Amino acid sequence: MSCLDMTCLKMIPYFPVKKMRIPTYLLFCIFSFLSVQGNAQLGLPKIFSDHMVLQQKAPIPIWGWAEAGQKVKVQLAGQEVEVKAGKNGKWEAQLKPLEAGGPYVLKVSSRKEKLEVQDILCGEVWLCSGQSNMEYTLQMLDKEEAIQAADNPNLRLFTVARKVAFQPLDDLEVGEWTLTTPESIADFSAVAYFFGKKLQEELKVPVGLIHSSWGGTVVETWMSAASAQQVPYYKKHVEDLKEFDIAQFQKAARAKYEKIIQTTGEDLPDGLQNGQALWAAADYDDNKWGSMDLPGLWESQGMTELDGVVWYRKTIDLPSEVASKNMSLSLGPIDDDDLTYVNGHLVGSMTQKYNVPRVYQVPATYLKAGKNVITIRVNDTGGGGGLHGMEEQLFIESDGFKKSLAGPWKFRISPGLFKVNASGTAPNDHPTVLFNGMIHPILPYAVQGVIWYQGESNADRAYEYRKLFPMLIQDWRQYLSEDLDFYWVQLANFMAPQPAPGPSNWAELREAQTMALELPKTGMAVAIDIGEADDIHPKNKEDVGLRLALNALYKNYGKKVVYAGPMYKDMRIEGNKITLSFDHIGSGLVAKDQYGYLKSFTIAGADQQFHWAQARIVGNQIEVFSPEVDKPVAVRYAWADNPDDANLYNKEGLPASPFRTDNWKGKTEGVVKKY
Repeated sequence: MSCLDMTCLKMIPYFPVKKMRIPTYLLFCIFSFLSVQGNAQLGLPKIFSDHMVLQQKAPIPIWGWAEAGQKVKVQLAGQEVEVKAGKNGKWEAQLKPLEAGGPYVLKVSSRKEKLEVQDILCGEVWLCSGQSNMEYTLQMLDKEEAIQAADNPNLRLFTVARKVAFQPLDDLEVGEWTLTTPESIADFSAVAYFFGKKLQEELKVPVGLIHSSWGGTVVETWMSAASAQQVPYYKKHVEDLKEFDIAQFQKAARAKYEKIIQTTGEDLPDGLQNGQALWAAADYDDNKWGSMDLPGLWESQGMTELDGVVWYRKTIDLPSEVASKNMSLSLGPIDDDDLTYVNGHLVGSMTQKYNVPRVYQVPATYLKAGKNVITIRVNDTGGGGGLHGMEEQLFIESDGFKKSLAGPWKFRISPGLFKVNASGTAPNDHPTVLFNGMIHPILPYAVQGVIWYQGESNADRAYEYRKLFPMLIQDWRQYLSEDLDFYWVQLANFMAPQPAPGPSNWAELREAQTMALELPKTGMAVAIDIGEADDIHPKNKEDVGLRLALNALYKNYGKKVVYAGPMYKDMRIEGNKITLSFDHIGSGLVAKDQYGYLKSFTIAGADQQFHWAQARIVGNQIEVFSPEVDKPVAVRYAWADNPDDANLYNKEGLPASPFRTDNWKGKTEGVVKKY
């Protein structure tokens, strides 16, 4: 109990229990008084902790809580400011800018209390956010050498814990700044680390990285309510969040899942009993089980509040000549843990590797001609749950044989191992809820800028992203700084390459990201050359961090570097050829090919039918043509989910951004999500 609480107790008259009964109304007043005083302790948000980094050359906001009306003194680096807590107990002070340096001590005091934050440095601070490719850690990448080499007290890290909130939160539940060590960096964002490491090496000043991301999330969940309400089909839903009754929601959700459980099988707590996977047996009767399409998180199919264990089963037919061979079972990534069986035999499992694609080997001895049963026991500890890869990642194969497993699977919830999300929602159920829970609690901490890696979860609504992404950038500038720098990663290549030119969600999302460069103080790192066909999480995060850092080094810190690859500028039509011009050619255009041939170009006439094209570098321009198109009108480059042969670069080694010269109707035009 604090001194303040003790003082309050001394002020309350003593009533001997045997002689006098305290009136109920007086008890209420006493405990209300104690509660108010207990909540009025001097406090700072979690973002202010030992080892923090403050943004240099910018006003420094310091804020916290105290008893209403109480004076609070803030001292840092020879500065002293006194402010008064408002009626709600909140106070905020603003200190003058500091040059890079330290260490400093922040002292905050009131009439009866004192707080100190030690070992503060001043340098460059960046907020790092997005979905799983930003969240992906060095440990997930098995970067043991990089982990062991990470020992830098001037590079400091803060991770915001995952949190969904219906209204903006004033503080985080947990969080602290740490120095960069092998222990602290292992579970930190790999992209953020490589970005910050490059800045610190080049600038020779302290660098602070605030990491706040959540895998699989959509862009609108990171917006404030004020911005989300500007989207007509979000407006009412966002307003309704103010009246959201979590307790009632959870009660209804639990009743929903208990009803599903009652209708899908016998009353066992789980299909795994005494080490025996009863629900994985080939002859187990699953006729009462429900049906669910895979791949896809179960949240995307109506079970938005469910955590715990769900079993999946699928029966497939195998010819005798296939069943006599060893096979490979590909399931894509699974959130979070899995036990995978074929005909009752365990063939593989992973724990706490929700971003890692599962590929398990199935011995021929486990198979039989005719019907075979694949069973997956998935344990989700929070957030999304289930198989969340692409259709192309879900298959079983052997030499000369491949069978897709995408489509309907049987499913069963384990009655004894399910729970309803404590928050009453998943992060993609509503706009604004991650802004409320993971961005607002650190506002208005001063930062230089933002690095952002997100878009995969909005790819099926790429045209809508043209509006939503710039809204997010402008939204965060309202809360952080109107001069906030915002740099992002264009989506990498992913999925199986297509043999013929065609429409592409991912190409349209990359185009939407490129269009956002029209906003001032923005930049983009192109990653079209570092993706992986079978993994939505490319392992090369070092080049991603480096390319983001090049934007910052040039635009923020005046370094004479080439920070971007070729960007389409304009075109002219000359007979059966189209000549293209580019910005950001550096010291010249090159084809990254042993024979010097450009690839991944397509060309079309007025019929809008694209054909593979020949392309060649002529000076600082590119000529594109095809014998199949006499009168060309449009060119596209790397316009596919996975243009794995894209090879246009500048001589500095930075890849060209995918582009198209036409504005013909796209695959995702008109597709939106109405909550």
